[in-house]
Amino acid sequence: MQHDEVIWQVINHDHCSFKAKTKTLNFCRNEYNVTGLCNRSSCPLANSRYATVREENGRIYLYMKSIERAHTPNHMWQKIRLKKQYAEALKQLDEHLEFWPKFLVHKNKQRLTKITQYLIRMRKLALKIKPKLVPLARRTEKRERQREAKAEVAAQLEKSIEKELLERLQKGVYPTDIVNINMKEYEKVLDAETQADQDDEAEEYIEADEEEEEEEEDVDLEREKEYEDDEEQVEYLDDSEVDFSSDDDEEDMEDFDGASDERLGAGRSQLGKRPAGAADAASRKAKRRQDANIEYEEEREYENARQPQLQ
Repeated sequence: MQHDEVIWQVINHDHCSFKAKTKTLNFCRNEYNVTGLCNRSSCPLANSRYATVREENGRIYLYMKSIERAHTPNHMWQKIRLKKQYAEALKQLDEHLEFWPKFLVHKNKQRLTKITQYLIRMRKLALKIKPKLVPLARRTEKRERQREAKAEVAAQLEKSIEKELLERLQKGVYPTDIVNINMKEYEKVLDAETQADQDDEAEEYIEADEEEEEEEEDVDLEREKEYEDDEEQVEYLDDSEVDFSSDDDEEDMEDFDGASDERLGAGRSQLGKRPAGAADAASRKAKRRQDANIEYEEEREYENARQPQLQ
């Protein structure tokens, strides 16, 4: 015959395989314990009339133990499956535990609420998409990253794609009125084209300057050659090469005397004719002065006639 008080005295004061002691409380590891605490009212071994709620494979079950089945331990616990709806499950608890102690009814309802909540959370987590974690070796991952980086550098994807798009744009594959074009890239391409045109113009200008400089250098060289040809050439002779004959000197002196007499006669004749030339020069100067005065008077009359019109 089962005696609850004797069983509790043995469990509480002696050894119990389900008891877990701590500094503050003692917990119970028995799967049928409704609260998880080790005390007289919650112990499933020391109570011949006991009820608890458990979850198995996503369904909630009510377990009840009565003294009438104590002689058959194999059929001591009665298992009742509760409905999935929380309200209907509470009604089932009220029906089956109608005449049971209030403590057990209240604790079973609390346990039913907690189990229902974590089942709902489990269903929500199962519906979410989770990434599949695949373990990888660090060396293999590092090697793959290095290969990808080298492949990108070798392929030059951005430049090749940019060239291909520019070629298609120039061929007229795309429409002229592109709406979603990236203005930064468009301006970048325009700047590159304008820079290339400016470089070509600068190269042409430099080539033209170089040609002009070469032509100027050729002209300077020709001028230097001509200047060298026109320079005075000085030669130094020995006494033996020079002929100091007296007859030639006398003839030269006679020629010089005759030429000087002729020059003196021509000068005197010009002095005799000078007064007539001076008179002609004076008459020309007077005539020029009269013409200048006439022009000056005409200019003053023109300015005086123009001033009233401007006012």
